[in-house]
Amino acid sequence: MSFLNTLTIFILTIGVLYGLNRLYLFLLRKSAAKVATQEEFQENMRNVQIIDVREKEDFNRGHILGARSVPYTISKAHKEYLTAIRKDKPIYLYDNKQTMAIYMARMLKKQGFTDIYILKEGYSGWTGKTKKK
Repeated sequence: MSFLNTLTIFILTIGVLYGLNRLYLFLLRKSAAKVATQEEFQENMRNVQIIDVREKEDFNRGHILGARSVPYTISKAHKEYLTAIRKDKPIYLYDNKQTMAIYMARMLKKQGFTDIYILKEGYSGWTGKTKKK
């Protein structure tokens, strides 16, 4: 097999794997949370719990005003972090894009939380007010 054929197969394989990963994340998200646009996020900010699931260092560098830090990696290992999240108020999650927020939504859903939303473009697409520590 020539180098060009091998490279083509490699690139196609990467493309297929990427597509399967995106499909997997979509299905996880769909089963655990709804997507909220930036406008919906801003409109409802006063009546919800805004949770930043990024690592603490990222949160300290900048976060959505009013958000609190509940890193997914810590919550996954120490579920007691989830006791700070109320079940009677909607939960708005975000990370840099959506991946960690999807995993957190899935974990919250398994813990009995129901009203869960994920910021569509994550913090990287946020144009609203932010705060730095």
